[in-house]
Amino acid sequence: MSSTVIGIIGIVLMVLVFLTRMPVSYVMATVGFLGFSTMVSVQGALNLLAKEFYSVFSSYGLTTVPLFILMGQLAFNSGISRRLYNTAYTFLGGTRGGLAVATVSACTAFGAVCGSSPATAATMATVGLPEMKRYRYADELAAGAVASGGGLGMIMPPSVVLIVYGVLTEQSIGKLFVAGIVPAFLITALFCAAIMIWCAIAPEQGPRGQSFSWSDRLKSVRDLSETVAVFALVMGGLFFGWFTPTEAAAVGVIGVVLVSGIRRQLSWGGFKNALYETLKTSCMVMMLIAGAVVFGKFMAVTRIPFNIAAWIEHLDLPPILILSLIVMVYFLGGCFMDSLALVMLTVPIFYPLVLQLGYDPIWFGIVIVMVTEMGVITPPVGINVYVVYGVAMGMKESITLESIFKGILPFLLAILVGIAIIAVFPRLVLFLPNLMY
Repeated sequence: MSSTVIGIIGIVLMVLVFLTRMPVSYVMATVGFLGFSTMVSVQGALNLLAKEFYSVFSSYGLTTVPLFILMGQLAFNSGISRRLYNTAYTFLGGTRGGLAVATVSACTAFGAVCGSSPATAATMATVGLPEMKRYRYADELAAGAVASGGGLGMIMPPSVVLIVYGVLTEQSIGKLFVAGIVPAFLITALFCAAIMIWCAIAPEQGPRGQSFSWSDRLKSVRDLSETVAVFALVMGGLFFGWFTPTEAAAVGVIGVVLVSGIRRQLSWGGFKNALYETLKTSCMVMMLIAGAVVFGKFMAVTRIPFNIAAWIEHLDLPPILILSLIVMVYFLGGCFMDSLALVMLTVPIFYPLVLQLGYDPIWFGIVIVMVTEMGVITPPVGINVYVVYGVAMGMKESITLESIFKGILPFLLAILVGIAIIAVFPRLVLFLPNLMY
């Protein structure tokens, strides 16, 4: 049996096991181990497991993951997310669909101190869903805005997916963070435009909420000052080279703890919950990376990634068309796999091809994050959809999965428009990293 056939069997087996809902990291590691044993030897596969697992869990670069996750969890448990939402609501709540716009805006702001898409979705669902239901928003718009807005946590730095991409491709995480700022605001603006268009066509989706005076708006901004200060310190330190990404994450954690302590809004129970959720999420991410690395080694010995790259290169298609095919693969893959696992599985395949086509690796990283953002809201996996559904059930809100999936359609179109814009105008992504570095 040829190496290519063995590789294809491994991929098919892995996808079939995914459908049983087994943990993605264990599936990738197991299939990679069995495949490498078949291609090389059992002893070689055992050595590979030991070496790669030790390498991942001892990687200094990956220390940014638990620190940024801890920063987001502390922000959630100390009530920063609620203040973010209140500020957005005072400015935007009085317009048609304004509460949904406020929710998306708050998701962007919370993503700046979190970096996790499910955490952002869960936080904003807890705060935003009851308010939108109280003002008689339709389930489709309310739940769709929260689930889709949660995906902004993947783009807005600090982003866990960007950290993982930077580690896998050996690109500067600082550059990737800076490059993600403009696309994050672009997607936010497109989401807001989608909401306004939707409410103009179907006014019953988002009735007008309460209007506030400018004094109330300015007061809400003052209440948000410490959040802005923490974000400015973390991102400013990265921009100007004061901190490495790991140091910036540590500074962010200390900043959130100090702010929460001054306001006396972080209880001992909330602190323990933040540590527990950070440990659980960080272990999941680390195991995903380790499993993906093992499976990637198996793919390397089968030569499939190189054969795919050579095949697409020999198609003699325009680079933009090849990029479109890659985006389509990510979109379809996101319908069946966790976004982080998809990135780790496919980057080793497509990254060399993208470099051959002459695309900038920093720009491609942002494209990947934008495409995988679609994966967190597309059926049947769509983790953000299930997060929002679970939060709604916990609050006894009668929202169905069908309503949520229907509600994310306008936002999917908005993300596609955003990808098209940065594909045509790559300088929107690259001008800030080029300026700062």
